[in-house]
Parts: sequence; C-alpha cells; structure tokens
Amino acid sequence: MAALYEGYTLCGLVPDQNLPSSGIRGIEEERDIDHVVVTDSTRSVTLYKVSDQKPLGSWTVKQGQTLTCAAVFNCRTNEYVAVTDKKVIRIWKEEDILLDKAFKATVASDVWSVHCVRGAEPVVLFQRGAVRLLDSLLSAPQQPIEESLALEESIRWSTNIVAETQQFVVFTTEQKGDHFLYLQRLNPNSLQRYRLEREEPGLSPLSFSASYREKHICLLYLYPNGHVYQSVVSVRGLGSEEGGQALPLPRTLLLGLPVGEGLLEAASAMVLDEAHVAVVGVPHPSAGAGKDFLCIWNTNFQTLQAGKEMAGKIYGQMWNYSNKVFIPHGKTLSVIPFECPKSSLATALGKLRQAKTEESKAPACVPSWNTILHGEKAQPSRTVETRKTRTTRRTQSTPSLTTDEVLALIKTAPLEEVQREVDGFISRTDLQDLQTSVGQLASTLVSRSLAEPAFYSPSTLAQLVHTQCLCHSVCPDLLLLALEKKDYFLCQLCLQFFPDIPEAVTCASLKAFISIPDVEAEKVSLEPDSVSFMETFISKEHGQVGLQNGFSPISCEEDTSNATAGRQTREEKKQKASASAEQICPVGLHKAVLLNEVLQTAYSDTFLLPHLKDLSSPQVVLFLQYLQFLYLKYSQDALPQMHGFRSPNLAQIMDWVCLLLDAHFTVLAMTPEAKGLLLNLHTFVKSQVKLVSELGKIEGSLQELNKMKVKKDVGQYSIEVIELF
Repeated sequence: MAALYEGYTLCGLVPDQNLPSSGIRGIEEERDIDHVVVTDSTRSVTLYKVSDQKPLGSWTVKQGQTLTCAAVFNCRTNEYVAVTDKKVIRIWKEEDILLDKAFKATVASDVWSVHCVRGAEPVVLFQRGAVRLLDSLLSAPQQPIEESLALEESIRWSTNIVAETQQFVVFTTEQKGDHFLYLQRLNPNSLQRYRLEREEPGLSPLSFSASYREKHICLLYLYPNGHVYQSVVSVRGLGSEEGGQALPLPRTLLLGLPVGEGLLEAASAMVLDEAHVAVVGVPHPSAGAGKDFLCIWNTNFQTLQAGKEMAGKIYGQMWNYSNKVFIPHGKTLSVIPFECPKSSLATALGKLRQAKTEESKAPACVPSWNTILHGEKAQPSRTVETRKTRTTRRTQSTPSLTTDEVLALIKTAPLEEVQREVDGFISRTDLQDLQTSVGQLASTLVSRSLAEPAFYSPSTLAQLVHTQCLCHSVCPDLLLLALEKKDYFLCQLCLQFFPDIPEAVTCASLKAFISIPDVEAEKVSLEPDSVSFMETFISKEHGQVGLQNGFSPISCEEDTSNATAGRQTREEKKQKASASAEQICPVGLHKAVLLNEVLQTAYSDTFLLPHLKDLSSPQVVLFLQYLQFLYLKYSQDALPQMHGFRSPNLAQIMDWVCLLLDAHFTVLAMTPEAKGLLLNLHTFVKSQVKLVSELGKIEGSLQELNKMKVKKDVGQYSIEVIELF
C-alpha cells in the first residue's frame, strides 16, 4: 500500500505578495538523485543537497534582469543552462561565481523553456512552438525561428520525454478556450497536434503531467471540478501534421476527486507510476473544509492510499524525483518521501505482507485471501488431496526440504527432480503457511519457464492451482504462460479458481479459445465435469417446446414474420421453430467447454469493452452464434443447469451478447452473414425485456398485497376473492 513518510524542509520561500505564486519557477534534478536545482521566480538559481538540506551553491543575475524559465543541468557537460529576459541563454559551471561573466547568447525569438532529460541533449522550446536542440541553436543564435502556433494560441505547460532512442518535447496550448497537445519528435523531426475534449464551459486544466509507458505517452490532467483524465498517444508511426488539422484526443476519467463546495483554484495532480497518482490542493474526503492535503490515489482500485496535511497556502505546484515529492506551501519548500508498491488487490486493501529484509531474494509473500475476507480466525485452506498427492504421500521417503531449499532447487534442478520435490513438498501436512509457500513455488516455476522455454511442468502447475491458494495478482504470468504453451487444461483451471483475472487477460483467453481449430481442441484433456455437462447439454432430448425464461421460439418467429413476410402459415412457423430447436452447436465440444469458462469469469463492463474490440469480425460472429445456441437451449430445456456442474447462466449469456453488440455493432451491421444473426438476437433481447416487464407487474401486485391490512380471523373456513387490476 502506498505510504507518505515524515517530510522535512529543504528551504524557506519568499512568496510574491502580489501574485498567488510560491516564488519558485522550477525544480530540476541535478547530477544524481540527491541533488536538485531550484530556480526562483526572479533572479536566483540554487543547488541543494537534499539529504543534508543545505545549499551547495547559488547564482544570481544582475538587478533589472529576470530569470524567465527554470534552470536545468546538462549532465553531459556538467553545465547549467538558464534563460534571462526571454531571449538570453546563459550557460555556466559550478565553479563559476558570477553569471554575468559566464557564457551567454541572445536568440531571435522569445524562449518558453529549456528541458534536459538525464543523458540527453538539452532542447529549447520557443513561445511560438518551435523546438531546437541547444547545440544547433548556439551554433547560430540569430537563426530565424518559425512559428508553429496559431494566432492567440499560447503555451501553458511543457516537458521533455525520452522514449527508447527517441526524444520528444511535449507541450499543451490554449486558444479561445480550446486546449491542444503537441508532440514534437526530434531526429527525425515531426510534429503532431491533438485537440483535448472540452470540459464544462469555462473550465481549463489546472495541471498537466506526462509519463512514458509501453511505447505510449500518457498525459494526465486535472480540472477544477476534481476530474482527473488520462489521454494516451502512441509514439509508433508518429508522423507530421497534415493540413494543420488537430486530431481528436480521446480521454479516460481516472479519478473524480472530492472538491467540496465550489471549484479548485490551486491544485495539481502528478503520475507516480502506472497505478498511483499524487494530488495536492484537493480536500481530503474525511477531513474538514479549509484543509489542504497531499494524497496518493490508486487509480486501479479508486482508493485513497495515503494522505498528509500541508500547513499554509497551497500554490498548486509539485515536483517528483526519486520517490520524493517537492511541494511549496506557506513559506516552506518541503520534501516528502513516499513509497508506491506494485498495485494489486492485496496492496489496495492494505493486506500484502512485506519481506523482512531487503536482501531477501525470494518472491513476494502471498496474501491470505481467507484472512482478508473473514479475519484472522479463518485458517488458510489446505491442499485439495488428489490421487496423485495421496500416492506421493505414501511413497515419500526423502528428507523434508524447507521452502527456501525447494525454491533454490526449482531454479537449477532438472525438470523431473523439480516435479518430484514440489509434489512431495505441497503434500506434506506439517506446513504452517501453505498459502505463502504455494505462491512462492508458482512464481519461481513460472519465472524459470519463461526464461527457459524447454522447462515446463504442466502437471505441477495444475496441482498448485488445485490447492486454491493462488490468485492472478499473486502470479500474474501463470495464465499468460499457459496460453503461450497452449496448455488449455491449465487455462481452464485458472479461469475457474482465480477470482481476480484482469479483463485484458480474459479477452486474450477468449481470443485464443475461439481461434483453436475444433480438431485440435478435441485432443485437449479438460476438466471432466465441464465436459460431461456440455455432452449432456448438447445431446439432451427436448420435450414439448413451450415458454421458458420469457422466450418461445414460436412467438419469436411470429414477431420476425410480422416484420418481414407475414404470409406464412402456422404450420410453417412450427416447422421453423422445430428446426431452430434442433440446431447444431457452432463449435466443437471442447471449444464450447473453454468458452463457458470465459462466460463465467468476473469482469467490469467499463474495462472489458475496449479489449473486446480487438476481436476480428469472424471471431465475433462465431462467438455470437454460440451464445445464440446457448440461449435457445436454455429457452427450450426445462432445467438446463444441472446441479453439481459448473455452467454459465442465462444472465451471463445475455450480458455477453450485449457486450459484443456494443463493441462491434457497426462492423456486424455491415457484415452480410451477420444480418440474420442480429435479427435473431434482437428477438432474444426483446423477449427478455418482455419477461422483466411482466415480472415487474407481478412484483407490483405482490407489494400491494403485502400492504393490505390483515383481516381478523372470520372462522375456521372462509373464501376470499382478491381482484388484481
């Protein structure tokens, strides 16, 4: 769980009395993680050693001159770079005393900022949007500078990002209430312009923050109403802007922060990692009004993980370097260390056990889910004793190994020895915390399997999953490894026993299952009960076709015929209903079993829909045909869900139908072979709406009956007539 530690003061501030400013123009990292350069809003640049909380050097420009952007440190040359009076670039070293005697060059256009990422060459961003590398600019300081921005368009925020071998200057602008994002790539040069979606009228972003993750630049921005949005732009194939048109930039609402009464005036949000966001100047949800806090929010689980009250006025400024947040407040610049462990459900709940020493190389301990749900009284579940474990227990004669010894053995021993020792280890009865041990064993086995393709033990991994001591957040690569190895039996077990599978992994499993050829799928050994259910389900004899679950094939044919032909006889309708009742499953038996596991996996509509769009049109049509088959069978069979068997229910089937139609309706509407399928699915949804409507009427009638006063006993025998309208 994220934590904020005790902070300390780096330096005092002299806030501008006439403006709502802290007096700090910027803070930049210097030679290492323990040194920063602080630029004030007027004349001074100061170097601080953070751990000692003391200045190591300070440089001041002459009276009448003003620093107009934050100074940066070029670690290639060990020089500082700053801009005075918008056009004068100054460069000096630490041993220089007077800035006026250091190198300076006047350029032809006003400079907005200078940026320098560690290991990269400094870049200069001009106020009209042009970008130059510092060395090329200094070779001809008076070179003409083009204008990339439109009239009345001004830069509001900028940063520099190095993505692999590419360097990007990222900045945002505002023009008549519209906000734009620019991505300027260097070597080769290309510029792309995006338009941000509008918020409520009159609201502009208070802060921006950018990060680079998985070949994408992620832009985070906070509005005065407390909405924190994220927009993602791929750096692949980034080309030049065409025709001056700005591309629309989609956004995702990450957080809706509490703002109390009114709107935020001075607040800032900053990305800490892929799952955590730091926010300052926003009221704490449980604190009183008028108090400002620094908070860390987990965006995966929408939870407030840490909070710290900040005394004095908040200026809406925040910097983050090396797990330290720098915040000016009141008359103080504070440094607050923080920690953000890897995001998982266990850490979000604050239940993840921490390793005792930093030197420990064993995998992270596995949280006890029984303890989380039921408290300390609940004991971790023991392994499910299979025939194999009972046999191992009888034949085990080797000395008992500790968990660390087995983990060390897994990393180096041959496959057969690893299988024997792991099977013997988890079958022992003297283990105190089986849940922790199973998590460590699974993580180590998966790590070696990923590193050594020839090393893979499906039976051992399946046995670990069978213990029911694992979950996806404990061993996130297990299900993906099973998909890569086409170990569909292990995939099925993970889908059955893991309650926290992410939607992206669920869709990856669905895509893999649909793509399996039926001939190949029939060769796979799957869980016997699920296969038995589908065998019985497909081959079950039908009795009289009637109205089940609000659906009758005859009534649906009547609805369809009224809309299309209208001249069919009743005999023809019955023949069609009979034909539909005896339809053949569009997929093989084993593929159907695997698809059933996906249907029963927990998910959130919001997170699942984007990943469903990755399915191809033939895959969507095939899956919808299978869902139609299931729906018809459930509608015609009196008790399709047999007790004791794991099987999808009607609500899950209808939910998946709606999700697929939402994700692919436009494509399906233009696909000729999907036209009849869409018409049939329309009748299914219509019948369910009718069923719910009728149930609502019954519910209302029962509520009215419940409100009626109970009459006194009128004798041993009486007849009452109740009329429902």
